[in-house]
Amino acid sequence: MADPPVPALRAIAAGLEGGTLTCVGLVEGLLDRIAALEPEVRAWAFLDPAIALDAARRIDRDGPRGPLAGVPVGVKDIIDTADMPTGYGSPLYAGHRPPRDASCVALLRRMGGLVLGKTVTTEFAYFGPGPTRNPHDPARTPGGSSSGSAAAVAAGMVPVAFGTQTAASISRPASYCGVVGYKPSFGLLDRTGVRPFADSLDTLGALARTVDDAAWFCFALAGRPAPDLSADPGAVAIGLCRTHEWDQAAPESRAALETAAARLSALGATVREVSLPAPFRNLWRDQKRIMAVEGARACAAEMNAAPDRLSAPLRELIALGEATTPDELDQALDRAARARAAFPAVMDGLDALICPAAMGEAPEGIAATGNPIFSRVWTLLGVPSLAVPGCAGPNGMPVGVQVVGRYRDDARTLAVAALLEGALSEG
Repeated sequence: MADPPVPALRAIAAGLEGGTLTCVGLVEGLLDRIAALEPEVRAWAFLDPAIALDAARRIDRDGPRGPLAGVPVGVKDIIDTADMPTGYGSPLYAGHRPPRDASCVALLRRMGGLVLGKTVTTEFAYFGPGPTRNPHDPARTPGGSSSGSAAAVAAGMVPVAFGTQTAASISRPASYCGVVGYKPSFGLLDRTGVRPFADSLDTLGALARTVDDAAWFCFALAGRPAPDLSADPGAVAIGLCRTHEWDQAAPESRAALETAAARLSALGATVREVSLPAPFRNLWRDQKRIMAVEGARACAAEMNAAPDRLSAPLRELIALGEATTPDELDQALDRAARARAAFPAVMDGLDALICPAAMGEAPEGIAATGNPIFSRVWTLLGVPSLAVPGCAGPNGMPVGVQVVGRYRDDARTLAVAALLEGALSEG
């Protein structure tokens, strides 16, 4: 796959402002690339070139307005769009037309951006896979549930795309596809109009080609100025966190983490080993149980109407949620609360943690989307995390490293991720 000519978001804004770029020209180039690669990658659930070009012509006619002026965006197909179908990755909603845009889409349009199309999602953003293939090797999964978003960005079809994460739905596909996956702190971006699955876990974020693109995009939508990603490496302290699930990390994921630590140390950053305390052990199981209970509630209407049209994995999760007693749920919630309370002590004296982003390379086949084990805990805590590309496994497939920060300390987490991004790219 040739390196795509996709400009950075800041370059798009500067080009439109300076007259060296037109939105129509940008979109036409992306549509040409999609036409060439989509038959194999299959990243898009809906894409109408006429709609995208009409939006681009309006931007060129009216002039760039807003912080995201002229930026083409892929919208994960669990996010409502009034002018395009939203199918939630389910045959139950084929051709479904929401009455209005989700908040994030409406804000994107108000800020001058345009919806290029809808990207493939797994069924209701759970595990039932769609048709998307990994653009680095079509015989492998792109991950999920933000499968189409990660694959489209990795293939150079779009500069940035919305993703959502309930367990590992941004970080895992980002790692598998070799792009940046940014899951902000819980609540940074509004989820109105995003199909819910687990209300206390669902987080809206982005897949992008660089940390700066992801940061600029998400902070604009949050109504915040773009964060300063510059950092003096000598003033940065990072915790090397293997997590309690280290025994499930493949050799390439272990090697990626060691490489990240070595490169950061070589830049002058302080890197020290950090062990998670007892409240974090087996916390991923609590995340799964909470997700099951909330997912069963969110899918109650579909279970009433057409349970036989839901996938077997989804029905299994719903059964787990329905079988969970109130005491079991309360115990899981209490353990999660204790872990959240213990996390500031883990981060004492540190700017961020680095840890595995996924078990290893993208697995072969597209019938499953991979194991979410290495992000469940961070999603449960609601803290910001990024999958940063730059390493590779034994088959030449991308392997990411995850950067994790304190709750609502996204700017500092992003700065550490940008430092790691540079360290890995220089190597």
